[in-house]
Amino acid sequence: MKRGDLYRVYKGTSYDPKKFRVFVIVSRQVLIDSRFSTVISAPIYSSYDGLSTQVRVGIEEGLKHESSIHCDELISIPKTSLKHFVGSLSPEKIQLLDEALRIALGLS
Repeated sequence: MKRGDLYRVYKGTSYDPKKFRVFVIVSRQVLIDSRFSTVISAPIYSSYDGLSTQVRVGIEEGLKHESSIHCDELISIPKTSLKHFVGSLSPEKIQLLDEALRIALGLS
């Protein structure tokens, strides 16, 4: 498990109408490798609104269609829920993700 990996997660009865959603891990690698039981993740939706806090992803990352990472909706997910690996972001996409996270969190 590493930063930039995409996993299909069962969401069950949460606020999300979909039972499954793909998430990308955004936590730093040191946390992922630690004994902490959760990682910070960003959801992936099929919609893209052109916001600076969204990153386009698609078939190259293992998805079925064009989608986008929404960095304004970060959540903590138990590592035990990350069972269904979908794919990984390229180094270029991780740079775009880093920039979108900086904007979403108001960091310089």
